[in-house]
Amino acid sequence: MIRIRYFARLRERLDTSEEQIEWSRDTATVAALRRHLCARGGVWAEALSGLETVLAAVEQELARPETPILDGQEVAFFPPVTGG
Repeated sequence: MIRIRYFARLRERLDTSEEQIEWSRDTATVAALRRHLCARGGVWAEALSGLETVLAAVEQELARPETPILDGQEVAFFPPVTGG
């Protein structure tokens, strides 16, 4: 299982803060997981397709699209954070 957490505007748009899905080759990298979630269509595709900037972290470490995801890990998706 992979634990997926959504933060800030993503949590609001997707109407969920977290979920768990089965790990598979279709979810073995950050990019693959995003494609898997976008395949749900609708708001999922709009929020995670890359048209809006969305960052990812695996086990609380900033992740690139090619970052591998192992069974049992946590993945978080969130918008960029700015400060002043």
